[in-house]
Amino acid sequence: MGDILVFVEHRSGSLREVSLQIISKADELATKLAGRLTAVVLAAKADFLPSDFSSRADRLIVVEDERFSDFDFTAAAEVISKIIKEQSPHLVMMGHTPWGMDLGPALSVRTGLPLSTDCVDITLDGTRVKTVRQLYGGKLFARVSFRDDSKGCIITVRPGSFPVAASCGRKGELVRIENAANLPASSSRFIEYLDTGAGEIDITQAELLVSIGRGVGEKERIEEIRELAGLLGGVVSCSRPVVDRGWLPKYHQVGTSGKSVKPKVYLALGISGAFQHVAGIAGAGTVIAVNKDKKAPIFRVADYGVVEDLFAFSDALKEELGK
Repeated sequence: MGDILVFVEHRSGSLREVSLQIISKADELATKLAGRLTAVVLAAKADFLPSDFSSRADRLIVVEDERFSDFDFTAAAEVISKIIKEQSPHLVMMGHTPWGMDLGPALSVRTGLPLSTDCVDITLDGTRVKTVRQLYGGKLFARVSFRDDSKGCIITVRPGSFPVAASCGRKGELVRIENAANLPASSSRFIEYLDTGAGEIDITQAELLVSIGRGVGEKERIEEIRELAGLLGGVVSCSRPVVDRGWLPKYHQVGTSGKSVKPKVYLALGISGAFQHVAGIAGAGTVIAVNKDKKAPIFRVADYGVVEDLFAFSDALKEELGK
């Protein structure tokens, strides 16, 4: 049996999307391992969970304590390490988020389990767990394989790496623990969440992205691309040079220093295709690239390529859509 345990995150009374992404991947892996999937939620009150959430796991462990109204690293590490030692899961998964970046290494030390961080893919070779990590700003991919004699492993997953499954159809046994006993004194104190300017859109949720690079030429012409995106029912995103020039806010940026995206269609207009950008679209469905330079690296990862001026392409497409 290859059981899997997933740590579920919440913030400000809402379930975090990354946890749904991870539990969807965990469901796929647990099926292949013929194992049981357990989700662990630490909260003051877990009333933010969707009514069908328990069906995403065979067992849902909810630990309710005022210490968990926000992330309490000391208490969380204590509770989850105990659960790991009791259940001996084959794989422990959590987001590569501020919570996971604190918790993952601590659990590795407490349990003696090996750790692979910031993973963008997870596969199985029999029961052996293998991960893919990005190095040097996305220029290299490292493949990590855990030893067969490992008693388990811990993985933190980059947000946006996996799609959310519509449903999982598992048993949904609920185990509720109130006022967890003997929690250690906290070594830190939560103060507040700060707004990082995430913006009014979330490009990680878009099914169609119209993405622009420095080939757009000037900020004033971006409105023409917004018009195209609107006609297609998509969202505008961009590469890093567009953000560096101040043409679009950072929450539009795709790539290792921006966001990893998984749209069904990714339309790249005037994007050369640097390693860092290409790494951010590794999970995209169909990639369509438009660039005047036929040697642009973006064509190596595109499903369809058009050697043309991006505005000539955009105008022609808008004309067709308007018919």
